[in-house]
Amino acid sequence: MNGNIKKLIILVAVFLGAYFIPFESQHVRDAIMEAFYMLQYYAQEHVLTCLIPAFFIAGAIANFVSQGAVLKYFGAEAKKWLSYSVASVSGILLAVCSCTILPLFAGIYKRGAGIGPAIAFLYSGPAINLLAIVLTARVLGPELGIARAVGAIIFAIIIGLIMAKIFKADEQERANQSFDIGEEKENRTPVQNLLYFGIMVVILLLMTMGEPASQEGFWALTYTARWYLVVGLLIILGIILTTWFNKQERVSWVESTWGFAQQIFPLLFAGVFVAGLLMGRPDSDAGLIPAQYIEALVGGNSIQANFVASIIGSFMYFATLTEVPILQGLIGSGMGSGPALSLLLAGPALSLPNMLVIRSVLGTKKTAVFVVLVVVMATLSGLIYGNLF
Repeated sequence: MNGNIKKLIILVAVFLGAYFIPFESQHVRDAIMEAFYMLQYYAQEHVLTCLIPAFFIAGAIANFVSQGAVLKYFGAEAKKWLSYSVASVSGILLAVCSCTILPLFAGIYKRGAGIGPAIAFLYSGPAINLLAIVLTARVLGPELGIARAVGAIIFAIIIGLIMAKIFKADEQERANQSFDIGEEKENRTPVQNLLYFGIMVVILLLMTMGEPASQEGFWALTYTARWYLVVGLLIILGIILTTWFNKQERVSWVESTWGFAQQIFPLLFAGVFVAGLLMGRPDSDAGLIPAQYIEALVGGNSIQANFVASIIGSFMYFATLTEVPILQGLIGSGMGSGPALSLLLAGPALSLPNMLVIRSVLGTKKTAVFVVLVVVMATLSGLIYGNLF
């Protein structure tokens, strides 16, 4: 059995056993059950519709995307204006959360992408997806929506550049190793590869599609028919796999997909469990940290309020778009505009589950630097925004 799976089983068993211990505080027992509810919610809402399609895309990237193409656009030696421009706006097209972006990030990083562009892609994916920006502007105001979009793009570029600068020596060594790997023979045309990946991306977008505000129009019709569309695309994908790919390629794709799942799932579930234990689900106050304490710490626009908002956002798990209603409630309880932006810039891009998985890909040192950069920049951005608006 995989070591990470064993750790997850042990962790769940410990907390399950802890529930039956006669705690003096009912709140602690409620928090433990809230962690299980959070895990159940995550498994029901995100595993099938978000993570599994993303894992298959990551496996395809690891096997069928030309290493030369990855190095050309995202490699350490690629033109910075091109690699960071592409990486920083990629999230506009992908309505994914901080966890769903992980297998995609791991896929391009494994394929030879430089740490700077890869980090820019990792941050921008959940931070600036188009649905989140539009919803933020409509619910929380256009100023906050624009600030979130602009801040996220700038963040992605600056954090990526700083990471590339700090770990320049490591990346140079890694780039040299990447170039030593030979290019596999390409059995398909670029158009065939584009269609193959395009279908999987469309399936991911359809499965993560949120219910539109209006019941009329193109998006409402697409939402209603999305499962029929997914089934149709899966049939087309099956035909493509049987006609354009040989058996060994299909097996290799599945093995890579399973490898990403083994690496990411245990850490992700453990992180979701702990996040639920500490702060509960978005619509619940059963976590160990009461909601009123959080609200008391993020009122006004002090350095402390922005810093606390950044820390809370970095550790708390946000499903796609859920940060907007959560912030709406916090703002109504007295949260300042600056801390609101700090949480928006730190929350969707980071979470405790997210950090655990990034560490397994990048290592402790690089992950720690990334988290610190996000928290510091989110704090400063919130402070500046709060003094302007």
